[in-house]
Amino acid sequence: MTNTQNPSTAPVGQAGPANPLHGITIGLDIGGTKTHGVRFEDGIPVADESAGSSNVQNVTREEAARNLADLFARIGAGPVAQVYAGSGGIDTDEDAAALAGLIQPLVPGAKVTVVHDSRLLLAAGRAGTGVAVIAGTGSAAWGRNADGGEARAGGWGYLLGDEGSGYWLGREAVRHSLRRMNQGLPVDPLTSALLKSCGLDHPNKLIALFHSPETGRRFWAQQARHVVEAAAAGHQDSAALLDQCGKDLAALAVQVLGQLGLDGPVILGGGLGMNVVPVQESFRRNLSEAGITDVRILDQEPVFGVLELVAGPA
Repeated sequence: MTNTQNPSTAPVGQAGPANPLHGITIGLDIGGTKTHGVRFEDGIPVADESAGSSNVQNVTREEAARNLADLFARIGAGPVAQVYAGSGGIDTDEDAAALAGLIQPLVPGAKVTVVHDSRLLLAAGRAGTGVAVIAGTGSAAWGRNADGGEARAGGWGYLLGDEGSGYWLGREAVRHSLRRMNQGLPVDPLTSALLKSCGLDHPNKLIALFHSPETGRRFWAQQARHVVEAAAAGHQDSAALLDQCGKDLAALAVQVLGQLGLDGPVILGGGLGMNVVPVQESFRRNLSEAGITDVRILDQEPVFGVLELVAGPA
């Protein structure tokens, strides 16, 4: 975790208000598709807005800065005491400092704290220790034990990993369609839905579109919905992809649990994790087979974990 603050701003818990939630706190959850912001006044949410992604792994620094400015313009003015941001791709202090540098000009004098977004998820799951697993545009797991030890698995980005993520599902839908084409098999329901969504008339054209600069991580992550819909309609290959998604996410959790000597809880969040039941079922089943039974599905947006993180120990 990296803290960036104006020297005139007293850190929370030291000189200043006795209540760390006193004043205006902006919570940010920065994903691969959007930036979700909530304005808290004395710990009470009073504004909730979203803008485009400000994750510089997915957009340029210029676009990230524009999206942040748009969000802060809509979330309300006033003297902000602190901003607590969780983002994917925060792997080093330098990553955190770079994002804080985009936020700081929008909130002069405020304390800015940047952490990996999986930390928000664990806090939003009302757990001080355990493992948080994100299944959204990308995927990652992060955990913390009672001794303060931390460990992570995954979160390498779409070129190196992100198994079990929306991007992974979208890419696998393309691979599925191309394999069938190479084998001389007819277009099936998943391929048909994918082609229609992409405005194409033949699977072979998926190759050029996939590599085109006009598409990217977010575009293909959005195609994951066709896998979910096809599986719900009885398409067995799509159902198998959702099952593999849950299996891969469970493997991330098991790795972190083992590193930290924990047996739970494990909290699953992100767009896929919170909304796709077959992924949840596979995730639970694979963890149960590993002896992990305290498995929870996040029931609120991760950004609300900011309150727990600000109020509790760093």
